Amino acid sequence: MLNRIKNTLNTLGISRWRINETKEESAELFFVRKALDMRRIKDVCKYSVTVYRDGEGEKPTRGATSVTLLDSMSDEVLTDKLKGAYFAAQFAANPYYDLPDPVSAPAVCKTGALAEAPLTESAWKMADALFAPDTREDAFINSAEIFVTRLSRRILSSCGTDVSYTDAKAEGEFVVQCPAPEDVEMHHTFSYGELETEALSAKVAEALSFVCDRANAQRTLKSGSYDVILSGNNVPTVLSYYVSRSSASMLYSRYSSWQVGDNVQGGEVNGERLDLTLCATVPYDGEGIPMKDLSLLTDGTLQAVHGPNRFCRYLGVKPTGSYSKVICGNGTLPFEKMKNTPCLWVVAFSDFQMDDFSGRFGGEIRLAYLIEDGKVTPVTGGSVNGSLLESQKDLQFSSDRYVTSRYEGPYALKLKNISVAGI
Repeated sequence: MLNRIKNTLNTLGISRWRINETKEESAELFFVRKALDMRRIKDVCKYSVTVYRDGEGEKPTRGATSVTLLDSMSDEVLTDKLKGAYFAAQFAANPYYDLPDPVSAPAVCKTGALAEAPLTESAWKMADALFAPDTREDAFINSAEIFVTRLSRRILSSCGTDVSYTDAKAEGEFVVQCPAPEDVEMHHTFSYGELETEALSAKVAEALSFVCDRANAQRTLKSGSYDVILSGNNVPTVLSYYVSRSSASMLYSRYSSWQVGDNVQGGEVNGERLDLTLCATVPYDGEGIPMKDLSLLTDGTLQAVHGPNRFCRYLGVKPTGSYSKVICGNGTLPFEKMKNTPCLWVVAFSDFQMDDFSGRFGGEIRLAYLIEDGKVTPVTGGSVNGSLLESQKDLQFSSDRYVTSRYEGPYALKLKNISVAGI
C-alpha cells in the first residue's frame, strides 16, 4: 500500500508529502454490572497522507491538507483522494516554512507487559482490577468498557524521514451508581500507558466512595471565599495553562508574550515554585520529529518553548514535537495534612474548565467536601470561579502521587481564597 500511495503521488506530480501508517490491534470488553455483555477484537490499518502545496505569489506560502486512505481503496479512488487533497491545499496557505529535518533510524519497540502480552490477557487483567473493589452493598459499577490497544506506527516523508515505533495503552470508562437515598450515577474514565492494575483498583474504590457521598450530599454550601483543594484529573487541567501559554502556536499568534527565562509564576511566590516537564511518551511525534523529555518550568521560570514544526519554524526555535503528557515534580505535604485546615475539597464537577487566555478556571460542583471545625460534610451544588494568575503565588501540592497516560504528579492541589457561589 505504501508503494501504491507513493507511486500515485509521483504520478500526480506531488513532490512534498508525509505518510503516517498506523496499524492498530485492540481487545475490547463491555460489561453490564459484572457480566460480560460483548467483547470485540479489532485489527485495522490506515494511512494518513499529508500533501503540501507552495504558493506562487509575491510572498512564499505553503499549504497542507491531510486525507485518510485504506488498503481496500482502488487505484482510482486513491488518485481522486490525493488529487482532491492537493487541490484543497492551495486554500490552506500559510507563510512559508521548512518541513521537518529528515530522520532515519531503526524501529523503536516498546517493552513491558502491556506491549508484549496477549491483548485479551491484558484486557482481562484490567477487568479484574476494575471489579476488585466492587464489593459494597450501597454502591456498584453499573457498566464499564475496557480497551487495550497495541499500535505500530511508521512515518515517511518526501524529505527522507523513515521512522517507526510501537506503542500500547489501556483505557476505558465506567459508571458507578448509588441508588439511595438519591439515585446517583457518576461517570469516570481512565487511561494508562502501562498495565496499572493497582492504580485502576484505587481509582474505582475512590469512585464508589464518592458516589455514595454524592447520594447523601447536602445542598448547604454557602457563597464565599474558600481555600479550595482540587484532586485527580482536575490538577492537570489547571496545569495545562502553563503548557498552553508556552506553546509556539500561542506565542506566534501573540496570545502569549512569554519568553524563555521569564518568571511566569509571578514575582512573589509564598507557596511552591512550579517544576513541570513535558514527557515524551513516544519516540517521534506525528511529523517524525524525535521526542525527548523537555524541562518546561523550573522554580516557576520558563525553560523552553515547544510545539509542532510549523510554529517553531516561524519563531526560529528548534521544533520539539507535540507533547501529550506533563510531569509535575512538586509535592511537599501529605494529602491528609492538607485537609487539616478549613477548606473545600472539590472532587467532581459537571464540567471543569481552564481558560488558557484569561487564566480563569471553574465549573459546577457535583460533589465536594466542606471541611471546617474538624467536621467533614459532603455537599453538592454551587460553582467554583477562580483565577490562577491570582492564586499561583500560593500553590500547595500533595506529596501523594497520581498517574495517568497524560499526567504524572501530585494527587491534589490547594488554592487559596477562591470564589465559590453557593446558596
